[in-house]
Amino acid sequence: MDTSLIDELKIIDTDTHVIEPPDLWTSRVSVKKWGDLVPHIKPDNDGNPAWYAGSNRMLGIAAAAMAGWKEYQPDHPLSLAEAERSAWDPVERLKRMDSDGIHAQVLYPNVAGFGGGNFTSVKEPDLMLDLVRAYNDFLTDYASVAPGRFIPISALPFWDLDAAVKEIERVVDAGHKGVIMTAGPQNWGQPMIEDPHWDRLWATAQEAGLPINFHIGSGDIGDYPRHPGGKHANSASLSCINFINNAQAIVRVICGGVCHRFPDLNIVSVESGVGWIPFILEALDWQWYNCGVPEEHPEYELSPREYFLRQVYGCFWFERDTAMSAIEQLGARNFLYETDYPHPTSMSPGPASIATTPREYLKSALKDLPEETVRLLLQDNAARIYNLDLK
Repeated sequence: MDTSLIDELKIIDTDTHVIEPPDLWTSRVSVKKWGDLVPHIKPDNDGNPAWYAGSNRMLGIAAAAMAGWKEYQPDHPLSLAEAERSAWDPVERLKRMDSDGIHAQVLYPNVAGFGGGNFTSVKEPDLMLDLVRAYNDFLTDYASVAPGRFIPISALPFWDLDAAVKEIERVVDAGHKGVIMTAGPQNWGQPMIEDPHWDRLWATAQEAGLPINFHIGSGDIGDYPRHPGGKHANSASLSCINFINNAQAIVRVICGGVCHRFPDLNIVSVESGVGWIPFILEALDWQWYNCGVPEEHPEYELSPREYFLRQVYGCFWFERDTAMSAIEQLGARNFLYETDYPHPTSMSPGPASIATTPREYLKSALKDLPEETVRLLLQDNAARIYNLDLK
């Protein structure tokens, strides 16, 4: 590849996060009706600003805004004033994108969790729905600052299937390009994602042309074990466990027949890396036939690998050898590029990060790939999946 191609493509960053402004919910949901159950900012026990819903501390206000931060994770900025303004300001975000050579960014949340499960802490169904709708409306407004460059991905009130279906129908009219769904709804007393209970949701998303996005850490991570290695070793451990845990989503949607029943539904494994995917598919193909799945489900017309190649996708950002190996083994059609901005593992150089800039990484990591492959990875795959017009 001629590395100048990196500067010519309209690169689509398929995983970034908007740091939620302090008044996101208090300005959109009735505080008069719900009081302090509406997510708001107040000092925590250490005197630092944090998100609370009632007495439940959810997240430090700038905990997810670590791009360029001076300390290693899990340490983080304690206030928005200490973080990069582009983490939440859309105008500054566009400047950062231009500097990094990024045309468009797919947008994910922080406070609600990566499937919306954090909203369940308020235990008021009407309020829970209001909070989801308020977040999605905020994202609509945020994306309106730069239509076509900010790509909103909707949260879902997954605990109420009827409401979730209605929300998909509502947000697609507002220009949203995908939905984020927890890979572990059983953590909140709901059926697993392969259960036919969810078929109405998958059917609605398929009809609307919205991909289902399973972001890492979308289950209940509160009870993940901590080892005695120290906070930084624990942080590294938790990150890697989350990467691999997304294999469960891929295995379940394939073995549970979701891909078979909904052949036009695109499914994205977000912020999980891709190097492990060839092994999972080889193992799944082996077990598929070794366990007699075709005899049990003669209606399944494809192998696990074939289902994946038809409609499942993975995102990479820091990988080199493993990502290139996955692309070589499976082809380029099923992989997407992300930066994870402004999270601690993002492509954001800083005193406490070994990351290079997106442009530097891409020119180095992809230099030996054909131009057609690079176009698919950085531009065409994402444009197809998220129905983006790049003209």
